[in-house]
Amino acid sequence: MELPVLLAIVLIVAGIWSLAVWPQFLRRVMKDPRARDAGGKATRFLTVHIVLVSISMVLGAATAAIGIAGLLA
Repeated sequence: MELPVLLAIVLIVAGIWSLAVWPQFLRRVMKDPRARDAGGKATRFLTVHIVLVSISMVLGAATAAIGIAGLLA
């Protein structure tokens, strides 16, 4: 399948956006008082957000990789 250059660029930009934005979000979540309980252990709030960020970054990397592959094809 051939991917038009414009669509490949959109995929690359979307992937880079995800890789740039989600780590910043996680830093804010980790500073949130709901992230840790009184004993300093991670709460469900933090765990859910770590999973969300991890999945989003994997999808962002895959999106960028597909865009790059489309440009190189």
